[in-house]
Amino acid sequence: MARWEPNARERLVRAAIDLFAEQGYDATTVTGIAERAGLTKTTFFRHFPDKREVLFAGQELHSRTLGEAVAAAPASATPLQAVAAALDALAATFTDDRRDFAARLLTVIAANDELRERAAFKHDQLAAAIAGALRERGTPGPAAGIAAELGVRAFDAAYARWSDTSVARTLADLAREALDELRSALAALG
Repeated sequence: MARWEPNARERLVRAAIDLFAEQGYDATTVTGIAERAGLTKTTFFRHFPDKREVLFAGQELHSRTLGEAVAAAPASATPLQAVAAALDALAATFTDDRRDFAARLLTVIAANDELRERAAFKHDQLAAAIAGALRERGTPGPAAGIAAELGVRAFDAAYARWSDTSVARTLADLAREALDELRSALAALG
């Protein structure tokens, strides 16, 4: 095993997804993930606190991207327009070569209660980042919370659609479409 090779974090994530898909989340160990990646267990723990978190790598970056994009939206933007700009910014960080990875990730998460719980926590953290940025722009608390929740729900729906490699649309287009669908649903409530 080499002392240092580039892309250790990405290799660990890919090794984890491979093993979770092959043998299940519960049967996969940190040692197994590290070995599959050609790294040591110590290297794994330099990047992630546990095997669950390897699947949620980047959450902090996603939260920051969303918050900064909301803050950078034009002053004249409505809360949902600012959320749409944030979804565009986040979607831009997902390249098409990650689609296959997305499908496998969603399958692994769906098969495990602990991972679904962690995904819900991530959802809440992303919504909190958006809501906080909207409140900083002067959006009242309840409206900021609703707009943020719509944004994260739209992104989750778009990500699931985008993970289907037969869908030939960008994640940004799918996110905008999902946000429009939710906006229409909200309007239909009266």
